[in-house]
Amino acid sequence: MQAAATKQMTNVDLIRGAIAAKIDTAAFTSWIAPLDFNISNNVLTLVAQNQFSSDYISSVYGNTLSAVANEYGLSLNICVRGATLSVANDNSVKSFVPMPMATNMSAFDVFVSSEENAFVVSACKKVAAGSVSFSPLFIYGPAGCGKTLLVNCIRDASTNRVVMMTGGGFVAEFTRSLRDHSIFAFKDFCRNCDTFILDDVNALAGKRATMDEFMQLLIDLRSAGKNIVLTSNASPSNLTGFDKHAQSLFASGLTADVASPNDNVKRVMLMRAGVASDVAAALSNRISGDGHLVAGVATKINAYAELMGADVTVDVAERLLADTLKTSKTPIAMVRDMCDKLGVSHDAVCGTGRNRSLVLARQIMMTVLHNVTKLSLAEIGNYVGGRDHASVMYALKQIEKLAQTDLVLSAQINDMIAEYK
Repeated sequence: MQAAATKQMTNVDLIRGAIAAKIDTAAFTSWIAPLDFNISNNVLTLVAQNQFSSDYISSVYGNTLSAVANEYGLSLNICVRGATLSVANDNSVKSFVPMPMATNMSAFDVFVSSEENAFVVSACKKVAAGSVSFSPLFIYGPAGCGKTLLVNCIRDASTNRVVMMTGGGFVAEFTRSLRDHSIFAFKDFCRNCDTFILDDVNALAGKRATMDEFMQLLIDLRSAGKNIVLTSNASPSNLTGFDKHAQSLFASGLTADVASPNDNVKRVMLMRAGVASDVAAALSNRISGDGHLVAGVATKINAYAELMGADVTVDVAERLLADTLKTSKTPIAMVRDMCDKLGVSHDAVCGTGRNRSLVLARQIMMTVLHNVTKLSLAEIGNYVGGRDHASVMYALKQIEKLAQTDLVLSAQINDMIAEYK
């Protein structure tokens, strides 16, 4: 029985890959990836989360899906979760009624959490468990901090209807619906859910028509009491390419930041990926706090061990990853890293923007550079958008005053200074 299950999983993976090769990436991510795949009695059953999704997939991608199923000697059946619906490529009518899914909070086990991320993880679990009083949940943080992994956990742990799209996927599907005169079907699809997730809202920046449609979608979902989850690389007030109305709507629910992986999280991630514990411990504090980079390091170590047929020791790992492991940071690298930590873009820091959070971020960066480098005030100003030495001197005095009363700010600055020294 176990062998049969393994074979079925293998076939499903192959079929998914074959379908992905025949459909563009955005369409596959938005429409096909969320489907449940099952193979039984020579029938490939695709389980959609709602009637509209089933109808849309059948009409637009039915021929492609049937062709792939035929390649594997299977007939095709598309049905709705919890209901009986058949769209087959032969005359035999088959139905599939999947068992109700239990709440699976263990889906969050794949996210290696830390004390800094306890709040955002709790908020995500609350959304997955059902309706919440805060909406939208706006999750932000630097690249590689785990935003996409968290929203995937919400989707996998939810028992209600979830529509999840990437920002790029939303743009592509909205544009396609306009071209194909199916805009109302697209509107219905996005609204026919209990939880709507958009991963990487930044992709909508500067796209006026798409933004107008998305803003109306958010308003309609909120009015209907639906859960909304958005992710971004910056907080709502620091988003570029969005007007004040969009920023205020994004910030009207609960905003929560995701901290980059700390040394312990990176160590656990490496060990979970199969890296030896001593190697993981030695490397964790020399890899940037980017989950994607950590995954790449684990892949390289495991590939070396497989190809060379030898265990990877700490010495071997350091030679293998010489181009990846951190050495002393340059001032520009420090500034870019601080941009990630403070949730602002480097372009905004070097620009002329004067909103309060952006000015404070610049002043923090100047203070940190002043404490960890031997740069002159004028040189420090050059790394933060070409400010003159008087601006840097003013920034240092302002931070000194604020740090006397704001203990959180003081601790944050001290942590950065200790990290970059």
